[in-house]
Amino acid sequence: MTAPLLVIAAGGTGGHMFPAQALAEVMLRKGWRVKLSTDARGARYTGGFPHTVEIEQVSSATFARGGLLAKALVPFRILGGAVGMTLRMMRDRPAVVVGFGGYPSIPALGAAVLLRLPRMIHEQNGVLGRVNKIFAKRVDQIACGTWPTTLPEGIEGHHVGNPVRAAVLERAGAGYIAPGDYPMSILVIGGSQGARILSDVVPAAIAALPEDLLANIRVAHQARDEDGDRVARFYAEHDIAADVQPFFHDVPRRMSEAQLVISRAGASSVADISVIGRPSVLIPYAAATADHQTANARGLVDAGGAILIPENRLDVAALAEQITAVLTNPRGASMMAQAALSRGKPDAAQDLSEMVETLAEKGKT
Repeated sequence: MTAPLLVIAAGGTGGHMFPAQALAEVMLRKGWRVKLSTDARGARYTGGFPHTVEIEQVSSATFARGGLLAKALVPFRILGGAVGMTLRMMRDRPAVVVGFGGYPSIPALGAAVLLRLPRMIHEQNGVLGRVNKIFAKRVDQIACGTWPTTLPEGIEGHHVGNPVRAAVLERAGAGYIAPGDYPMSILVIGGSQGARILSDVVPAAIAALPEDLLANIRVAHQARDEDGDRVARFYAEHDIAADVQPFFHDVPRRMSEAQLVISRAGASSVADISVIGRPSVLIPYAAATADHQTANARGLVDAGGAILIPENRLDVAALAEQITAVLTNPRGASMMAQAALSRGKPDAAQDLSEMVETLAEKGKT
C-alpha cells in the first residue's frame, strides 16, 4: 500500500519554513511521504529538510516587490503555479495539504481548494498573514502558533503552538548557566538574514556596558551581508570577541549556550527561545503587518521571560541598560529563563501532525 502523501506549502522565509520543516520531520517518522511546495526563494531555505522530502518549485509572486510590470504579471504567475500544482496533485493525490503562509503557498492551497482535498493552514503569528487570511474561510482547519490569534468572525482556530525543528528539540530545556564573573555569551538574531537596526544599535550598546561586565562578553551576531563587515569591524575595534555571520546554521546550539538572546520577535525565534528557555530582549519589527511581532512577543513578556523594546524606542542607552540589568542579576536571569520555558510548546509539531492525521481520516469518508 502506498504511504499517504502530505503536501506542505510554505513561503520563502525562515518564519514559514522552519515550522514546515518541523512538521515534515514528524510526518516522515510516522511513515508518510512529504512534498514541499515553494518557490525559488523558498528553496534556498530547504537545506535543513530531511533528504526524503521532495521539493517542488512552483511559479508564484508577490505584490510587495518589483516594478509596475512585475506587479501586473503577479496574478498570471500565481495562476500558472496553481494550474501546475493542480496537474501534479491529480497525478499524485495528497491525503492532506497544509499551508504555512507566504505567497508561494497559494498555488498548492488553490489547487487543494479546486480539487476539494483536505486542507488546513498553520498561522505562526498572532495576526493572520495576507495569504492565510485569503484561505481562512476556504480550509477545513486553522492551527495557530501564537495565542490568541486574531481570526475572521465565525472562524475557529486551534492553538497548537509553533513547531520547532528537531535541532531545537534536542536542546529543549537545556540547563541555563546564570550570568557571573566568567565568559558569557550574547546571541543576536534578527530573522533569517539579520536586521539592519540591530546591526546599527546592538554593537554600540554592548560596547557601552560597564568595563567589568564587558570583559566577559562573547557575541554571536547574525547580520546581513551588507552590514557584516562594519559590524565585525566595530566589535574588533572595541576588543569585543564576536562571531559575525549572515546566517547561523547552528542557532539552537548557540542559543542553548547563551546567557542572553537579543532578537526580533518573529514567531519562530520566539518559539525557539521559549522551548530552549532563555532570557531575551525582543525588538518587534515595526513594519510587520498589523504589528504582529508585538503580538508574538506578548506571551513571553507577560510571563516575565522577555523584555520588549519597541523599535521606535530602541537606542544605545536603552538597550545597554537592559542588557546590564539581565547580566548583573543571576537570580533574575534564571527566573527569566524559567519563565520563558514555561511558555514553550515542544509538542507543537506532534500536535499539528495529529490534526493532519485526523483531517486525512475525515477525507476518506
